[in-house]
Amino acid sequence: MFSSRFYGLNPYVPGEQPSDREYIKLNANENPYPPSPAVEKELREFPASALRLYPDPDSTDLRKSIAEMVGGGITPGMVFTGNGSDEILSFIFYTFFDPKLPVVFPEHTYSFYPVYAGYYKIPVVKIPLLDDFSIDLEKTAGSESSGIIFPNPNAPTGMITGLTRLRPFLEECAKKNPQRAVVIDEAYIDFGGETAVPLLEDFPNLIIVRTFSKSFCFAGARLGFAISSPENIKALHTAKNSFNHFPVDRLTQRLGIAACSDAAYYRRICGEIASTRDGFAAALEKLGWQVLPSKANFLFVRKEGLTGQEVYEAAKKDGFLLRVFNTKGIEDFVRITIGTPGNMRDLLACMEKL
Repeated sequence: MFSSRFYGLNPYVPGEQPSDREYIKLNANENPYPPSPAVEKELREFPASALRLYPDPDSTDLRKSIAEMVGGGITPGMVFTGNGSDEILSFIFYTFFDPKLPVVFPEHTYSFYPVYAGYYKIPVVKIPLLDDFSIDLEKTAGSESSGIIFPNPNAPTGMITGLTRLRPFLEECAKKNPQRAVVIDEAYIDFGGETAVPLLEDFPNLIIVRTFSKSFCFAGARLGFAISSPENIKALHTAKNSFNHFPVDRLTQRLGIAACSDAAYYRRICGEIASTRDGFAAALEKLGWQVLPSKANFLFVRKEGLTGQEVYEAAKKDGFLLRVFNTKGIEDFVRITIGTPGNMRDLLACMEKL
């Protein structure tokens, strides 16, 4: 009944969302704060009658707003929008990573990368993290491949690779294979990281992916974007319109424009989340937990003598959902999304008992 391709699928597993009781959800990296008042105003005033019309297939005004918000000489022609950054990643895997050569990414990273590689029959090379759980840039650059992809900050570790390391890494990549695409997934960059946007001018093979789900509180409205050279953006449009021409819907385009108009609001709440993260990390370290240095809206932590599953189950019993990865090498860690200060105080009391 099903095609041979179907039986080879290995689907992505999202964060748990049980309905047996009320939980404080700290397992999906959702933003604990509401979107900007400008977004709420646009939502309330949006005319329902407009939904009968198809949206702008090119997201013209949205791409202009994103370009203005990002700044740094970015033009609308350097911006590609999609229904969430995961959809954009799908187009990138199809467009830039050739099945004849592997795609390279860290051994422990965003778990959708191997899903897309499998879907498009692209071989994979996974580079082990260094002993401190940072990305091994030297081995990554030296691997024979059609492309490289990793999040910055990395997920699930939350660790950042600064521009002082990214520039020589990109130079080495270009020296080895100037045609190879390098994709930096900046889903969590707004929580204290330094964006790679300034490097676009010198590295035409660089593609940066962003999402509105995390720092812009849009997890319930799918919106993402990529930034790269006009040639790369044009190629993404060609791929999209060849097998999935569905644009960002009319309402989400308007909400995205409203969000871009109030960047100061998002800088403020991202700063609050980063402050809560750092305070919670310091409190855990005092209790003897190992906490990886994070510039994301989550922490990756473990306690000697406890498995990640044990920590997860104890937290769930107290009404908290954390994320555990039953993967060799990181099975003792749990990933904790940063909630409100009150959420983290309550969770800390739970973890003190462990």
